[in-house]
Amino acid sequence: MGGACSRKQDQDSEDCSQRRLSRRYFKSGSLKWSNSSFSHPSIDYHSQKGECPSLLDLCVRKICKEIHKHRTFSSIPRDISQQILNEMVYSQRLSSASFKAFQDCSLQDFYLGEYPGVDDSWMQIISSQGSSVLSVDLSGSDVSDYGLNYLKDCTNLLTLNLNHCDQISDHGLEYMNGLSNLTSLSFRRNNAISAQGLGSFSALVNLVKLDLERCPGIHGGLVHLQGLTKLESLNMKWCNCVTDADMKPLSETGAGREQRQFEHIDTVLDHELTNLKSLEISCSKVTDFGVTFLKGLQKLALLNLEGCLVTAACLDSLAEIPALSNLNLNRCNLSDDGCEKFSRLQNLKVLNLGFNEITDACLAYLKGLTKLESLNLDSCRIGDEGLINLAGLQRLKCLELSDTEVGSSGLHHISVLSRLEKINLSFTMISDGGLRKLSGLSSLKSLNLDARQITDSGLAALTSLTGLTDLDLFCARITDSGTNYLKNFKNLRSLEICGGGLTDDGVKNIKELSSLMCLNLSQNCSLTDKSLQLISGLSKLISLNVSNSSVTSAGLQHLKTLKNLRSLTLESCKVTANDIRKLKADLPNLVNFRPE
Repeated sequence: MGGACSRKQDQDSEDCSQRRLSRRYFKSGSLKWSNSSFSHPSIDYHSQKGECPSLLDLCVRKICKEIHKHRTFSSIPRDISQQILNEMVYSQRLSSASFKAFQDCSLQDFYLGEYPGVDDSWMQIISSQGSSVLSVDLSGSDVSDYGLNYLKDCTNLLTLNLNHCDQISDHGLEYMNGLSNLTSLSFRRNNAISAQGLGSFSALVNLVKLDLERCPGIHGGLVHLQGLTKLESLNMKWCNCVTDADMKPLSETGAGREQRQFEHIDTVLDHELTNLKSLEISCSKVTDFGVTFLKGLQKLALLNLEGCLVTAACLDSLAEIPALSNLNLNRCNLSDDGCEKFSRLQNLKVLNLGFNEITDACLAYLKGLTKLESLNLDSCRIGDEGLINLAGLQRLKCLELSDTEVGSSGLHHISVLSRLEKINLSFTMISDGGLRKLSGLSSLKSLNLDARQITDSGLAALTSLTGLTDLDLFCARITDSGTNYLKNFKNLRSLEICGGGLTDDGVKNIKELSSLMCLNLSQNCSLTDKSLQLISGLSKLISLNVSNSSVTSAGLQHLKTLKNLRSLTLESCKVTANDIRKLKADLPNLVNFRPE
């Protein structure tokens, strides 16, 4: 629906709907561009505003604009031809024809992820670089099994990204056997890769990072990874084919390990993945039994079990992993039963218990986890009384209490957490009076207050929090008068005031927030083209949402100055997709817009 605001909705929730649905409604929109999958070169070659570009920068841009005049770059230094290629990709000027000019240039990096038109015909140019190639990103391309054959000459390749490449199957993986120097490989969202295909990975003995997220056919194939002893990170999120049996090849545990200990054999088998530090298996079919196989992974620091069929019984196994510091048990249907075992996880720094049926009783067993820096209790049955158990967690920097039963009185216990940098209190019972208890949290940078109980008075109580960079006031009853208090937040980079009663007069105060990068003013129906004129000076904006307002196509002219804008949402306004496409000619970075 047009004008709905951005929310913390998990974009993958539809795949896990059989687990448990959120009780809240969600916003959707164009905010928080850090989650975007659109890829550009990792280095920004464009000078900041006010800086004079170097002579080399000017030459590179000149060449890119006149690319049709150049047949080859093979005779110029590699670092310069690399910069020309990166600029061509960034400016969206690269085509299959102009790409041929980069043949035999000994280039090292090809950032072609999500770039239009990339197919097998491009692979010959990449292959011509030979052993110079170190990194290739072909995500979202039309490269097929045949195209992968060209990579066999890139023997020094270290990083390969083939996410969303629908035309790659087991057959194509066979061409990767010779890429023994690979340290990072990503194959997200591939329906054609099977357990048999993973056999091609067994030769990648230097692999450190492997990403198989959303690959539904890999059940039974992890046995081929046993020789990858340098592997530190394995991502199998949303692979609902993965079961307890798939955990066994990761580490010899259970009866086998006990037998070796009984026989006084202390050597570690050379096929164990003992260097694994990060394992993500969310929304799989792994149960408590499968977790027992992980006890041998003594270096495992991050474990993501979100949406898995585990209970508090798995905590016994997890307590035997000394390095475990980051644990995600979101949507695992945990209850208070067995929660006393949390007290054994003394080294935890990050704990996610969101969307579980735990109550204040469970929090009593968390008060001893004094190393915690982040705690997520989203949508749990937590109230004011339970928060007293958090008062001793003095290292806590991030606290998620959204959609809980917490009210204003409970914030007294939160007020002592002096290191707190981020807190989410959306959809709670917090009122204006409770916000005064947060006024002493001088380290606070991000605050989410999606609640209709919050008014201008509550915003006034926060004026001492001058370090705020992210403020979300969705559904709050903020008026034009209340926006006067925003002048205190000079460091704001993200601001949401949706569904309020703002008019153009209120936006006059927002225009002073020169650091803003993301601005969401949707569902303020009284905003007009005047508001667009007022914010036209916010040159750092990369995301703007003014849906469900009275903005018209005539007001779009004021946005031409926002050269950094990447996302623009104007749904349910008197603006058409064609109007925005015309605007796009003046906004070269605009890649996401609605209506489209």
